[in-house]
Amino acid sequence: MLLCGPSGSGKSLVAARSGLPVLRLDDFYKEGDDPTLPLVDGSSDIDWDHPLSWDADVAVEAITRLCATGSTDVPVYDIGLSARTGVETLHIGRTPLFIAEGIFAAEIVERCRELGVLADALCLSRGPLTTFRRRFLRDLKEGRKSVPFLLRRGWRLMRAERAIVARQVSLGAHPCERDEALGRLAAAAVGRQTQKRTAA
Repeated sequence: MLLCGPSGSGKSLVAARSGLPVLRLDDFYKEGDDPTLPLVDGSSDIDWDHPLSWDADVAVEAITRLCATGSTDVPVYDIGLSARTGVETLHIGRTPLFIAEGIFAAEIVERCRELGVLADALCLSRGPLTTFRRRFLRDLKEGRKSVPFLLRRGWRLMRAERAIVARQVSLGAHPCERDEALGRLAAAAVGRQTQKRTAA
Protein backbone atom coordinates (compact mmCIF):
# COMPACT_ATOMS: atom_id res chain seq x y z
CA MET A 1 0.00 0.00 0.00
CA LEU A 2 1.45 3.33 -1.07
CA LEU A 3 0.31 6.26 1.07
CA CYS A 4 1.08 9.77 -0.16
CA GLY A 5 -0.21 13.30 0.35
CA PRO A 6 1.21 16.76 1.06
CA SER A 7 3.66 17.15 3.93
CA GLY A 8 1.60 17.42 7.13
CA SER A 9 -1.51 15.71 5.75
CA GLY A 10 -1.43 12.95 8.39
CA LYS A 11 0.23 10.06 6.55
CA SER A 12 2.28 8.85 9.51
CA LEU A 13 -0.73 8.99 11.82
CA VAL A 14 -2.91 6.98 9.43
CA ALA A 15 -0.13 4.46 8.88
CA ALA A 16 0.33 4.01 12.63
CA ARG A 17 -3.41 3.64 13.26
CA SER A 18 -3.73 0.99 10.55
CA GLY A 19 -1.76 -1.52 12.59
CA LEU A 20 0.18 -2.57 9.47
CA PRO A 21 3.99 -2.61 9.17
CA VAL A 22 5.29 0.71 7.83
CA LEU A 23 8.19 1.61 5.55
CA ARG A 24 9.00 5.32 5.93
CA LEU A 25 9.85 6.59 2.47
CA ASP A 26 11.22 9.87 3.91
CA ASP A 27 14.28 7.84 4.97
CA PHE A 28 15.26 7.71 1.29
CA TYR A 29 15.94 11.45 1.00
CA LYS A 30 19.28 12.40 -0.52
CA GLU A 31 21.88 13.88 1.80
CA GLY A 32 22.28 17.64 2.06
CA ASP A 33 25.63 17.73 0.26
CA ASP A 34 24.35 15.82 -2.78
CA PRO A 35 25.08 18.00 -5.86
CA THR A 36 21.92 16.77 -7.61
CA LEU A 37 19.58 18.33 -5.02
CA PRO A 38 17.11 20.79 -6.63
CA LEU A 39 16.70 24.38 -5.44
CA VAL A 40 13.53 26.40 -4.97
CA ASP A 41 13.08 28.70 -7.96
CA GLY A 42 14.59 32.11 -7.25
CA SER A 43 16.09 30.98 -3.94
CA SER A 44 19.13 29.30 -2.44
CA ASP A 45 16.87 26.96 -0.39
CA ILE A 46 17.01 23.27 -1.22
CA ASP A 47 13.62 22.14 -2.48
CA TRP A 48 12.98 19.14 -0.23
CA ASP A 49 9.47 18.85 -1.71
CA HIS A 50 10.77 18.14 -5.22
CA PRO A 51 10.93 14.44 -6.25
CA LEU A 52 14.58 14.89 -7.27
CA SER A 53 15.48 15.38 -3.58
CA TRP A 54 14.59 11.72 -3.04
CA ASP A 55 16.13 8.41 -4.19
CA ALA A 56 13.24 6.63 -5.88
CA ASP A 57 15.36 3.74 -7.18
CA VAL A 58 16.59 2.72 -3.73
CA ALA A 59 13.05 3.08 -2.31
CA VAL A 60 11.59 0.78 -4.97
CA GLU A 61 14.37 -1.76 -4.33
CA ALA A 62 13.50 -1.77 -0.63
CA ILE A 63 9.79 -2.26 -1.38
CA THR A 64 10.38 -5.17 -3.76
CA ARG A 65 12.81 -6.78 -1.31
CA LEU A 66 10.24 -6.53 1.50
CA CYS A 67 7.63 -8.14 -0.74
CA ALA A 68 10.00 -10.94 -1.73
CA THR A 69 11.79 -11.69 1.56
CA GLY A 70 9.96 -9.93 4.40
CA SER A 71 12.96 -7.80 5.38
CA THR A 72 15.23 -5.08 3.99
CA ASP A 73 17.88 -2.61 5.11
CA VAL A 74 16.60 0.97 5.39
CA PRO A 75 18.67 4.13 5.88
CA VAL A 76 18.09 6.12 9.07
CA TYR A 77 17.63 9.73 7.97
CA ASP A 78 17.89 12.79 10.22
CA ILE A 79 15.82 15.54 8.58
CA GLY A 80 17.30 18.22 10.82
CA LEU A 81 20.82 17.26 9.70
CA SER A 82 19.78 16.44 6.12
CA ALA A 83 21.89 13.31 6.43
CA ARG A 84 21.75 9.54 6.74
CA THR A 85 22.98 8.60 10.20
CA GLY A 86 22.87 4.81 10.00
CA VAL A 87 21.06 1.76 8.68
CA GLU A 88 18.27 -0.33 10.22
CA THR A 89 16.76 -3.62 9.13
CA LEU A 90 12.99 -3.59 8.75
CA HIS A 91 11.33 -6.97 9.29
CA ILE A 92 7.68 -7.47 8.33
CA GLY A 93 7.62 -11.26 8.59
CA ARG A 94 4.99 -13.07 6.56
CA THR A 95 2.40 -10.28 6.62
CA PRO A 96 0.70 -10.05 3.21
CA LEU A 97 0.43 -6.25 3.34
CA PHE A 98 2.50 -3.27 4.48
CA ILE A 99 2.39 0.50 4.02
CA ALA A 100 5.07 2.55 2.28
CA GLU A 101 4.33 6.16 3.19
CA GLY A 102 5.85 9.48 2.22
CA ILE A 103 5.27 12.63 0.21
CA PHE A 104 6.81 11.05 -2.89
CA ALA A 105 4.97 7.73 -2.77
CA ALA A 106 2.87 8.64 -5.81
CA GLU A 107 6.05 8.96 -7.88
CA ILE A 108 6.50 5.18 -7.78
CA VAL A 109 2.89 4.03 -8.22
CA GLU A 110 3.38 2.97 -11.83
CA ARG A 111 6.70 1.23 -11.14
CA CYS A 112 5.22 -0.75 -8.25
CA ARG A 113 2.21 -1.66 -10.37
CA GLU A 114 4.45 -2.88 -13.20
CA LEU A 115 6.46 -4.95 -10.71
CA GLY A 116 3.26 -6.58 -9.44
CA VAL A 117 3.68 -5.44 -5.83
CA LEU A 118 1.03 -2.69 -5.58
CA ALA A 119 -2.15 -3.35 -3.58
CA ASP A 120 -3.48 0.23 -3.62
CA ALA A 121 -2.29 3.86 -3.61
CA LEU A 122 -3.94 6.55 -1.48
CA CYS A 123 -3.47 10.31 -1.35
CA LEU A 124 -4.43 12.04 1.92
CA SER A 125 -5.74 15.59 1.83
CA ARG A 126 -7.04 17.68 4.75
CA GLY A 127 -7.13 21.17 3.22
CA PRO A 128 -4.32 23.73 2.87
CA LEU A 129 -4.86 25.63 6.14
CA THR A 130 -5.16 22.51 8.30
CA THR A 131 -2.12 20.97 6.63
CA PHE A 132 -0.09 24.18 7.04
CA ARG A 133 -0.82 24.32 10.77
CA ARG A 134 -0.08 20.63 11.41
CA ARG A 135 3.09 20.69 9.34
CA PHE A 136 4.50 23.84 10.95
CA LEU A 137 3.83 22.69 14.53
CA ARG A 138 5.29 19.24 13.82
CA ASP A 139 8.41 20.57 12.12
CA LEU A 140 8.94 23.19 14.83
CA LYS A 141 8.59 20.60 17.60
CA GLU A 142 11.00 18.21 15.90
CA GLY A 143 13.50 20.95 15.03
CA ARG A 144 13.57 19.86 11.41
CA LYS A 145 14.83 23.17 9.97
CA SER A 146 15.18 26.82 11.00
CA VAL A 147 11.99 28.79 11.72
CA PRO A 148 12.45 31.15 8.72
CA PHE A 149 12.94 28.16 6.41
CA LEU A 150 9.83 26.44 7.82
CA LEU A 151 7.73 29.56 7.32
CA ARG A 152 8.92 30.05 3.75
CA ARG A 153 8.34 26.40 2.95
CA GLY A 154 4.97 26.32 4.70
CA TRP A 155 3.65 29.36 2.82
CA ARG A 156 4.87 27.95 -0.51
CA LEU A 157 3.32 24.52 0.13
CA MET A 158 0.03 25.98 1.33
CA ARG A 159 -0.37 27.85 -1.95
CA ALA A 160 0.66 24.77 -3.95
CA GLU A 161 -1.32 22.13 -2.04
CA ARG A 162 -4.18 21.70 -4.53
CA ALA A 163 -1.67 21.29 -7.36
CA ILE A 164 0.34 18.79 -5.28
CA VAL A 165 -2.74 16.66 -4.65
CA ALA A 166 -3.80 16.90 -8.30
CA ARG A 167 -0.37 15.67 -9.42
CA GLN A 168 -0.39 12.73 -7.01
CA VAL A 169 -3.87 11.74 -8.15
CA SER A 170 -2.77 11.98 -11.79
CA LEU A 171 0.05 9.54 -10.95
CA GLY A 172 -2.48 6.95 -9.78
CA ALA A 173 -3.26 7.66 -6.12
CA HIS A 174 -6.86 7.72 -4.88
CA PRO A 175 -7.71 10.99 -3.05
CA CYS A 176 -9.29 10.52 0.38
CA GLU A 177 -9.50 11.79 3.93
CA ARG A 178 -8.33 9.93 7.04
CA ASP A 179 -11.41 7.80 7.72
CA GLU A 180 -11.75 6.58 4.15
CA ALA A 181 -8.03 5.80 4.05
CA LEU A 182 -8.26 3.72 7.22
CA GLY A 183 -11.28 1.89 5.81
CA ARG A 184 -9.51 1.06 2.54
CA LEU A 185 -6.41 -0.08 4.41
CA ALA A 186 -8.47 -2.36 6.65
CA ALA A 187 -10.37 -3.80 3.68
CA ALA A 188 -7.14 -4.44 1.78
CA ALA A 189 -5.59 -6.17 4.79
CA VAL A 190 -8.61 -8.47 5.17
CA GLY A 191 -8.59 -9.21 1.45
CA ARG A 192 -4.90 -10.13 1.45
CA GLN A 193 -5.33 -12.35 4.52
CA THR A 194 -8.19 -14.16 2.76
CA GLN A 195 -6.09 -14.63 -0.39
CA LYS A 196 -3.21 -15.99 1.71
CA ARG A 197 -5.46 -18.54 3.46
CA THR A 198 -7.00 -19.59 0.15
CA ALA A 199 -3.59 -20.06 -1.44
CA ALA A 200 -2.43 -22.12 1.53
